[in-house]
Amino acid sequence: MVKRPAHRPWKVLSSEYLSHEPWYTVRRERVELPSGAVVPNWYIFEFPDWVNVIARTAEGSYVMISQYRHALGETHYELVAGCCDDGENPLEAAQRELMEETGYGGGQWRLLMVTSPNPTNHTNHSYTFVAEGVVRQQEQHAEESEDIDIHLMQEEELRTLLVDDRIVQALHAAPLWKYFATK
Repeated sequence: MVKRPAHRPWKVLSSEYLSHEPWYTVRRERVELPSGAVVPNWYIFEFPDWVNVIARTAEGSYVMISQYRHALGETHYELVAGCCDDGENPLEAAQRELMEETGYGGGQWRLLMVTSPNPTNHTNHSYTFVAEGVVRQQEQHAEESEDIDIHLMQEEELRTLLVDDRIVQALHAAPLWKYFATK
């Protein structure tokens, strides 16, 4: 069995918020490493926990979405994903996001994996759930800032997207690879 690595936390010498906005909360810290080296400017981004859903219908199709991503200026296929609202646990957030973005719900849910989007400077985790046997229950209710298309795909299509690097969101590709590797 592989042992956990030694825990060597850094000492925070000072900390200040530079911005405290809903989608851009960042603080700067002055830190001292175990070696004694001091880093005067370490930036930390605070985000709520994120969720992803690998959803499969009762008929065996995978529920995927596509949407334009302004930072890249591109449109790609993705998993349903979103943020945990205040007081909401990751499973509740995942179920809400699937319903809002696609109108699908129900089924059997299980946690597949928990990752860190970027442990270097992000404070949050990303929870990926698998939802098997979901059914369309209502119309899509996307947020005002979302323009989402829904796609039902067969396993072969989804695997081809992965192999061809056409799912560019790393926090979606990694769970899909794990899902297919352990299925």
